[in-house]
Amino acid sequence: MNSRRAKEWKEKIPDSYCDAYISFCLPKLLNPLIRVQLMNWNPLENFTELEEMPWFKAIEEFSSANTVSESKTDDDPDQEVLPRVIEKTILPKMAAFVESVWDPLSTSQTQNLVQLCNNIFAKQVLPKNKCSQAKEDLMNVVVLRMKKSIEEDVFIPLYPKSTMEDRSSPQSMFQDRRFWSAVKLFSNVLLWDGIVQEDMVRDLGLSKLLNRYLLLNLLNTPPGPDNIIKCHKVVAYLPERWFQDLESGSTLPELQNFCQYLLQCARTLHKNNHSDETKEVLLLLVKVKALGVVKGFIEEYKLEHLKSVIGK
Repeated sequence: MNSRRAKEWKEKIPDSYCDAYISFCLPKLLNPLIRVQLMNWNPLENFTELEEMPWFKAIEEFSSANTVSESKTDDDPDQEVLPRVIEKTILPKMAAFVESVWDPLSTSQTQNLVQLCNNIFAKQVLPKNKCSQAKEDLMNVVVLRMKKSIEEDVFIPLYPKSTMEDRSSPQSMFQDRRFWSAVKLFSNVLLWDGIVQEDMVRDLGLSKLLNRYLLLNLLNTPPGPDNIIKCHKVVAYLPERWFQDLESGSTLPELQNFCQYLLQCARTLHKNNHSDETKEVLLLLVKVKALGVVKGFIEEYKLEHLKSVIGK
């Protein structure tokens, strides 16, 4: 991609260059050239920084060329060439991959896609707060694809609790495999926090996956070490920033049922004299800021020695 002639035109005949609206025409002119370079590019595999691609370097060099006075640099329309190319060429190609190729159950594909979105938005190749139809279309396709995966790929069968008591039974082992598959999707959905709107990520991850599938499975199996491990994994994937501005002693509304389940586990474990496991569960409640639940449990059973778990 050779931008030498455009640079010369801009430098030698700036008025003619501006009158020709070159910065507005370039994205359309460059589109087929860039698409040829991207024929073998798969944003889901082998993540590559956009900045390392030849077309990106060429446009960046052209846009930042010192051919105008410093006082006019901020108003230089050529600064918008790269963002427009991203909008017109890159984001639609990404949306096509998301709709037709991306498997939300694949952690590697999801991580590559999320990293690419951060590469574009967070690094201000395309400003994060910029109103862009292409960006909105991409996010809508991402959400729709995750919804479809939740509806079609998640299946956790429920068996009688008596059957689940034998952890080596075929039913128990199959249910566990399906549970961990749903947890994998849960973690991949939460990777989109900070890119997709938070309320949508919380709806998909907490309301549709945790409360509808994961929690139902936990309630259907006897409390024990295996369930504590499962709860640890669920809590570990929750973004910490969701809990930073919560009111004192409260958790997220979508986690109320999960916290009640943890409280039920703590009561069962305490009654069976499993003090270490009880403390583990209380610490999980602390991590999701359900401090009121923890305080109530400690007061109910007069466990003054456990006040340290809430920082007292």
